[in-house]
Amino acid sequence: MNGRTFIDTNVLIYAHDTDAKAKHAAAKSILRELWSERRGVLSPQVLQEFYVNVTKKIPHPLSKESARLVVSTYAIWCIETTSVEISNAFRIEDESRIGFWDALIVASALKSGASRILSEDMNAGQTIGGIRIENPFARTR
Repeated sequence: MNGRTFIDTNVLIYAHDTDAKAKHAAAKSILRELWSERRGVLSPQVLQEFYVNVTKKIPHPLSKESARLVVSTYAIWCIETTSVEISNAFRIEDESRIGFWDALIVASALKSGASRILSEDMNAGQTIGGIRIENPFARTR
């Protein structure tokens, strides 16, 4: 598939949560492929949510130092979020009837030129603003 792929927080978390078993393996594979093809993209929101969750909320939390290293590694994938994306997220939230934080992910993905969003939490199969939402873990349950 051509185009960029926007990674939602849960994909990044699973890639670093060894207790996630099949999802861990799938997420690592996805990120490895996107890294080698230079097609991955995410937002500061994703990196912030990742850091909080992997240092506090997973069964075997990462050290702050390890989590910060992951954040700095993936920072090159980061698309800047501005007040324009926030305004777009308000519109997307209303039009698509999704929560604000998911709408902000979509707005950031739109800005990045992504053709798809990989997310376990959003509505797989839905297309918003021309971006298809896919659940990369649908087969790993």
